Amino acid sequence: MTSQTTVIREVVKDVWTFSCPFSRFGIFPVGGRSTAVKLSSGDVWVLASTPLNDATKTKLDELGPVKYIVGADAVHHLFLGEFKKQYPSAKLLAPEEAIQKKTKEGLTFDGSWGKDAEGTTHGFENDIQHRFLAGHQNKEVVFFHPASKTLIEADLLFNLPAKEQYSKSSSSGHIPLIDGLLNPWNGLHKKFAWATATDKAAMKRDCRAIDQWDFTRIIPCHGDVVEDKGKEAFREAFQAFLSD
Repeated sequence: MTSQTTVIREVVKDVWTFSCPFSRFGIFPVGGRSTAVKLSSGDVWVLASTPLNDATKTKLDELGPVKYIVGADAVHHLFLGEFKKQYPSAKLLAPEEAIQKKTKEGLTFDGSWGKDAEGTTHGFENDIQHRFLAGHQNKEVVFFHPASKTLIEADLLFNLPAKEQYSKSSSSGHIPLIDGLLNPWNGLHKKFAWATATDKAAMKRDCRAIDQWDFTRIIPCHGDVVEDKGKEAFREAFQAFLSD
């Protein structure tokens, strides 16, 4: 996950991705990705899910002052500390489950999804909307950037193989046996989505709320960006939660 293996690109105006190799359990190459959005204020919001290497920091500093550092679920928290160290004045936000895992690092959080009162705002909502999925096993928070019609998420939806994330590495990013099966249009992903819902009723409620957003693109943490037909991909993967 060095600067040399990180793919940095502007996916659409004011939305940048930082994609790099990452293997789950050190075995499955699912890729990793952070996403930064330049807000209308000129400040920068970043879903921090990969190391803050030199190339990543250089680009973030070019975009503007980092105002928000976000952990998108209970497990994407490994690099929050190094982002906060470099940007100490930024607001640090994450689900309560992630915050509990970071207490030993002495990090101070400015927002806690799952603990804060419903309707709590953090200051970026004029540019980025969000939905906390309490019914997902990883306590996902999904974000929507209306200006670019982009959905940004961590483990809600995968789009493997992770070709872009491994494009500057010596690995192909392919997963033996299930390669190509864990994408939104495949039946395995539908089963995966159903299995990760610990509260089916809550997931139905939240998936239907997300479906009301007008997005055409999905930026996942794992796998390639769904560049277009993002709404169709979401509806395909979460069909069981959207049907009556």
